[in-house]
Amino acid sequence: MTIAIESTKPSLANLPNNYLISLQDYSAISLIGEEQSKYLQGQVTCDVNELEQKSLLHGAHCNAKGKVFSCFRLFNREQQHLLFQPKATIESSLSELKKFGVFAKVEISSTDNLAFIAIVGEQAGEHLKAKFAQIPDSLSPVVQVGTTTLVYLAGELTRYLIIEESENINAIISTFELPVFSSDIWNLLEITEGIPALTMQTENEYVPQMLNMQAIHGISFTKGCYLGQETVARMQYLGKNKKALFALSGENTEEITKPIIEKQLGENWRKAGDITTFYQADDNQCYIQAVLTSDTDSSTQLRIKDHSASSLSIIDLPYTLNEE
Repeated sequence: MTIAIESTKPSLANLPNNYLISLQDYSAISLIGEEQSKYLQGQVTCDVNELEQKSLLHGAHCNAKGKVFSCFRLFNREQQHLLFQPKATIESSLSELKKFGVFAKVEISSTDNLAFIAIVGEQAGEHLKAKFAQIPDSLSPVVQVGTTTLVYLAGELTRYLIIEESENINAIISTFELPVFSSDIWNLLEITEGIPALTMQTENEYVPQMLNMQAIHGISFTKGCYLGQETVARMQYLGKNKKALFALSGENTEEITKPIIEKQLGENWRKAGDITTFYQADDNQCYIQAVLTSDTDSSTQLRIKDHSASSLSIIDLPYTLNEE
């Protein structure tokens, strides 16, 4: 069975009320074994011990210098920990986890046997209730129904993840009778929700606080040691971080070849920061996620480098940067 993917790339305001996203550019790293939690606790920024109570955590995996390999959502599928993230960041993160995991009772692998889709919209929960005996919510954000894992994601838009064996996923998609978009739309939603979406070009470039991980509760400052922890703590307690993740929007009619944001200083333009990901809609509306200096505000004139007509505005994120 072949599922038709919508070829259009609508702007945020033009998306349908309810729809599916085929997350073909997203996957997960799996950890399973007697010491899976103990091992992961020493590798990532979030407190893995909270997973039993909270079911769903944000986190980052850093190198020894505190630079981020990947940002992920952590949850369980049956007995395994899954680190859901863009496929682009899996290779480096998986390699590092395996390197240190040889001394622990844990099996670490990619999830090539699984497929991921999302259902989004005002009636997304109602659509799920028609198919599954139980669905997740804010109190129980992860549920297992047969072979299907359902994950509720809090945010401005109602979103659920559906995780299933790859061979079964198309049959599930076809039962919803909803339009299906590519994972480009997921990137759009991550941008507007302020969830970092890294690529191969942006991994190992930023410490977690530059990606607002503290604001989405993706860093524990009390859990103890983990890879890169000294740098992360120094940024927190010595106030050395001067950058943050921003969402921007504006009209753009040209291909973005230089992923750089500039700001106006008098009559001149100077580099303000770097684009981590972007979404270009068919109506020329552009949505950008970028790491800029943290004092950037609505009065700052911003544009894409070499795109003189691309005036950008800051999109308010659904959190504040002083959250911990």
